[in-house]
Amino acid sequence: MKRFLKSKILRYSLYLLAVLPIFIFRDFTLDNELRYLSIADEALRNGSIFTFTNHGIIYADKPPLYLWIVMAGKLLFGTHNLLFLGMFSFIPALVVISIMDQWVKDILSENERLAGELMLLTSSFFIGTALVLRMDMLMCMFIVLSLYTFFRMYNGTANPRPRLLGVLFPVFVFMALFSKGPIGIIVPLVSTIVFLYLKKDLQSIGKYWGWKTLVILLALCGIWFAGVYAEAGSQYLSNLLFNQTVHRAVNSFHHKEPFYYYFATIWYSLAPWSLLYIGILVLGIKMKLVSTDLELFFLVIALSTWVTLSLFSSKLAVYMLPVFPFVVYLSVLWFNRISLPRWVFFLVIIPAIMLCLVLPGLMLSPYFGLTSSPFILVAGLFLSLTGIIAIKALSQRQLNRGIITMGIGILLSVFTVSFAIPQYNFLIGLHELCDQAKNISSRNGVANYYYCKFDRAENLDIYLGVQPQKLKINDLFELNSPLKSPAVLFLWDKAIDRSDSLQRFIQGKKIIKSGNYYCVELDI
Repeated sequence: MKRFLKSKILRYSLYLLAVLPIFIFRDFTLDNELRYLSIADEALRNGSIFTFTNHGIIYADKPPLYLWIVMAGKLLFGTHNLLFLGMFSFIPALVVISIMDQWVKDILSENERLAGELMLLTSSFFIGTALVLRMDMLMCMFIVLSLYTFFRMYNGTANPRPRLLGVLFPVFVFMALFSKGPIGIIVPLVSTIVFLYLKKDLQSIGKYWGWKTLVILLALCGIWFAGVYAEAGSQYLSNLLFNQTVHRAVNSFHHKEPFYYYFATIWYSLAPWSLLYIGILVLGIKMKLVSTDLELFFLVIALSTWVTLSLFSSKLAVYMLPVFPFVVYLSVLWFNRISLPRWVFFLVIIPAIMLCLVLPGLMLSPYFGLTSSPFILVAGLFLSLTGIIAIKALSQRQLNRGIITMGIGILLSVFTVSFAIPQYNFLIGLHELCDQAKNISSRNGVANYYYCKFDRAENLDIYLGVQPQKLKINDLFELNSPLKSPAVLFLWDKAIDRSDSLQRFIQGKKIIKSGNYYCVELDI
């Protein structure tokens, strides 16, 4: 255990090992991952660098950085490699953990730091974002780097390289912006201004957001925007600068949610530790525990970001990702500052009890005989056993030990359940269904692919090699239908349930079902 505590390389290698099978075995998801792959392929075909389209439609939703990574992977491997792309989600997560650990290493003990990193890594939306192919964790990493750099400049630990940090700060801010968008600059800007205001040191803002920072940011953004204008002109640039920023913030066309949205999502975003985090933060604020610049800065980052993002029209639970590291480590900082009341331990015992019930729940599930896998049962066993061990430690008021036990148990279960993924890949992606569709087309000698009432099915070109054509329900019945047979039609099961016309159309036809989706063989 001592070796595990002291060796960061060993710990992080084990964390990586715990999730590696997921990246090896799982399929790409339809919702976003296939879309990114399709956009990257289209950019490679078009020779685009700064501007992107999704089947000819402008896609200015995201900056280029992550799509460049996807494009680089395709050029390197000749195909899209999920393991390669997954490393650009999980390794940034480990970098975030490493920065936070470095930030508090002189304050917290090894046990407390281990508890912090395990809590952060196993918080549901943090580990979830680390396991999907998205740019959010990259943005989070650069935001944390920028804030860490700012704090080193503020408290004088920049020596002997203050000038270097003065350059790195705007570079990290830009990279956060270049990873995901405006949140990348909003979080560092608001957090640092509020912190300096509370420290009655707002006059020093020029040291951090002065001419050097502005010149670097403007120069880097200028290169980006010039590239956009050169490739696609003013329409794309206007979409990027206004539609994806101002319009989303004021009256979003996408992900529009009420002000209180994040008050509801925080509970499951930080599960299974959300009760503990909220309890400790409320207790700490009530007891006025903030006594150091570090604690104040962490609290300011968490609260100012929460309020700022709540003011924006466009909201997703994952937008709060940059807040999570500071919520976690502020909680850990306050663990050793107070004599924790007994109810705090119950905030961890509650999720520990839920872990204990996982294996019995699997055994009593009505679907046990149909969907059980030995890997899922072993994972359930790990969770139940660690829940029992954690409850024993917590009942003895050993909070860090209980947290570490639960964290290790969760990672062991993630590793174990990963080996069941091949059995359930049809529920994750559409590779298997597309292979069936290609077999049908190969047998019939014609590759005509269509979809109806099936969102984002156009991105199945990643598997099919050609873009399937969109049809309306009426097209299926018209005499002059654009549908050419023999063909394969992709459908969503819920669309079929909601439409009598679709039910009538597929009646008597050869159907292959995979998860929630169908491919229908058409030879009329």
